[in-house]
Amino acid sequence: MYDLSHLRTFLAVSQTLSFTQAARRLGLRQSTVSQHVRRLEDTTGRQLFTRDTHSVELTEDGEAMLGFARRMLEVQEQASAFFTGTRLRGRLRFGASEDFVLTRLPEILEGFRSDHPEVDLELTVELSGTLHEQLDAGKLDLVLAKRRAEDSRGELVWHDKLVWIGAERLRLDADRPVPLIVYPPPGITRALALEALERQGRAWRIACTSGSLNGLIAAARAGLGVMAHSRGMVPPGLVRVPERVGLPELGEVDFVLVHGRRRVSAQGAADALAGAILAAGDRLHLRG
Repeated sequence: MYDLSHLRTFLAVSQTLSFTQAARRLGLRQSTVSQHVRRLEDTTGRQLFTRDTHSVELTEDGEAMLGFARRMLEVQEQASAFFTGTRLRGRLRFGASEDFVLTRLPEILEGFRSDHPEVDLELTVELSGTLHEQLDAGKLDLVLAKRRAEDSRGELVWHDKLVWIGAERLRLDADRPVPLIVYPPPGITRALALEALERQGRAWRIACTSGSLNGLIAAARAGLGVMAHSRGMVPPGLVRVPERVGLPELGEVDFVLVHGRRRVSAQGAADALAGAILAAGDRLHLRG
């Protein structure tokens, strides 16, 4: 009933919220992406996206289709691997940024280990900036992290907006420096938060520094200050700071997969894990 190529296109659009970015990821023309989505909507008889010249958003039916599409594509990949008899082996050094500590990335990795038991997967969890440095130094084979502004490398997993978050009861005094909860350098969200406040001419102070997302969340829940974070991954117990507070816009951020220097022994495993993450990218959000 459902064309697998249409489902792959649907997933790419739902994760990037952009027909243009989805086309780049899939190596298709934007018109082809639009055609695939339209045909899938015709097949389901439901509208899956609301879109205008500025934004693309999933409808309720689109949200429901996410799980179905992902499972159908996973079954197809499992069947293909079984009947072609391909067995991946070797050591794969994978780095994931702290952003994914509270998401369902462990489930994706568990599924990968189940499908490829002979791959020795080594996981490194670090700041995005540190992971990019380790990748450049040849210490990692694949990285899932935020993309640095000056870096064009990487395959887009999804595009998101950065927002200010904090405890619901937190109150900020407009006459006092903004208390910040931040990662240490070279944290990407740290740099973006400081740059935004500097552009606005708003005074700030560091209220908490931690290399651990759990440490930052604990400080934010205690009401020590505000932190910059991905809109789609706001941790439980924290809320977006209201716009009336007057904090500056933080801009947007790309979460990408970046391959390191190609080691023959790791190439197949890196490609397989990258494919699994791209197919299940919606599971990395904390929404719903």
